[in-house]
Amino acid sequence: QVQLVESGGGLVQAGGSLRLSCVASGSIFSINAMGWYRQAPGKQRELVAVISSGGRTNYADFVKGRFTISRDNAKNTVYLQMNSLKPEDTAVYYCEVVIVGGRAYWGQGTQVTVSS
Repeated sequence: QVQLVESGGGLVQAGGSLRLSCVASGSIFSINAMGWYRQAPGKQRELVAVISSGGRTNYADFVKGRFTISRDNAKNTVYLQMNSLKPEDTAVYYCEVVIVGGRAYWGQGTQVTVSS
């Protein structure tokens, strides 16, 4: 089993910044991709950013230039630095970790609320 614990969410004014963290623990032999998704009320969960084991990143168009994903392999941790936040960024943010072999695990989610 793999457990994911997210932190760093909260309430921020538009234009502000937050940094999300997600720590993976448990039966981890090798992590492949790590990523962040979000789900706003009434909407489907959507990809925000993903980073491969080699450090290659991919971003949704709506966060390019504002968000940065990074990872610390020694700590089994993935980060999401969010700058220039907008009210439309308000959502529950979920961490996803894909281990070698293809199985994916999800965190419990952390709320991000951006006020106008």
